[in-house]
Amino acid sequence: MPKAWVRERKRDYYYRLAKEEKYRSRAAYKLLEAVNKFGLIKQGDVVVDLGAAPGGWMQAARKTAGKDGFVLGVDLKPIKPIEHENVRSIECDVTQPETLAMINELLPRAADVVLSDVAPNVSGVWELDHARQIELARQSLELALLVLRPGGNFFAKVFQGGMLEDFVSEVRQHFSYVRLIKPRASRRQSAELFVLSLRKR
Repeated sequence: MPKAWVRERKRDYYYRLAKEEKYRSRAAYKLLEAVNKFGLIKQGDVVVDLGAAPGGWMQAARKTAGKDGFVLGVDLKPIKPIEHENVRSIECDVTQPETLAMINELLPRAADVVLSDVAPNVSGVWELDHARQIELARQSLELALLVLRPGGNFFAKVFQGGMLEDFVSEVRQHFSYVRLIKPRASRRQSAELFVLSLRKR
């Protein structure tokens, strides 16, 4: 690992804050900003977190949903357990049809919120990476539409590029309020944005 990259990371405000507040990743603050500004997650909510490893968003979602909520993390990689009885995780692939049944089996009721931080393995070929990211976001949307209650919320990572506008238009067909946001915790040089979608029709 390059020493300059390690030094930069240690200087990073959100990296240090995550260490202090015991979040597993600085990405937790991207979600918490959407929670604080837009009410994305509320007390008692049932939350499904797609692409959840290492679990930073799960921790942030559980903090917001509280003891009366429920958080389910989904990822191809194993997620170290979070020590709350209302937080669970499963290893599965959001692109596979059996994942829906696995999620529904564990949810106490229809979800209030679906989060997606799913991302492809980056190849370095921008057009390819952008296309893969949009496809993963689209598959996350399809899952969300099947597990969300009417009025539920969806929050998904996307990459900037030529396919983004069409994807956002697709999301607008299903939610009353949709906007693109770039949280302060997103690095300035990063091409990532998040589609914030509230109140499923």
